Amino acid sequence: MQISLIQLNIVWAQPSDNIKKADTLIDSLPETDLIILPEMFSTGFITLPNGIAEREDCETLRWMVQKAKERNAAIAGSIAIESKGHFYNRLYFVEPDGKITHYDKRHLFSYSGEDKSFTPGNKRVIVTFRGVRILLQICYDLRFPVFSRNKGDYDMMLYVASWPTSRVKQWLALLRARAIENQCYVAAVDRVGKDPSCEYCGGTLLLDPFGETITECPMNAETTATGKIDLDTLNAYHKRFPAINDADKFTIE
Repeated sequence: MQISLIQLNIVWAQPSDNIKKADTLIDSLPETDLIILPEMFSTGFITLPNGIAEREDCETLRWMVQKAKERNAAIAGSIAIESKGHFYNRLYFVEPDGKITHYDKRHLFSYSGEDKSFTPGNKRVIVTFRGVRILLQICYDLRFPVFSRNKGDYDMMLYVASWPTSRVKQWLALLRARAIENQCYVAAVDRVGKDPSCEYCGGTLLLDPFGETITECPMNAETTATGKIDLDTLNAYHKRFPAINDADKFTIE
């Protein structure tokens, strides 16, 4: 499977502008299977969503559906969504045939006050696309490895983020740890640029199950990267070194 990562410089609270920027970057991609955008890619990371969050039938989601069909590729990215009186940091996974799967961020970033306005998700979501089982995760989820533990039910973790420059070393270290401990591929997309609270330098990359980089975007650049993952290689590694089979058994409430 070909994975394309979009490291976007997000314009604050301007969905139409951000869609145009993302559209141009996606048009520059080679043939690919999966395109990944950052966390809240249409608005920037907002903690006060009133007047900024989008509705479920928003322009951004309609664009994702259209673009997935046009490119014959799945598109993933999170949007600040208002639904039935609640706000969600919602990661959409949109397939070329129009199928939409979503994951609502479980671990809300209390340090920034995200938990004061947004409602947390209550389930772990794995989507299967073109034979690859993909665990959907958002930013702060990265710090909670129990929630994302591989139980043999996924092949790749997908992280979208607005992770600031001040903590980018932790972002990169934790991503490699998740790949190694879960014996899986990790596709992680962060943004660049500034918002009213933070600066972002990126750190967008695709990792193999050994925590080694397959491809990455240069820091501080609005750009893309495309790399390939291979399930035959992954399955051969699991047979040769089946560490995840020896993991502690537990359930999450």
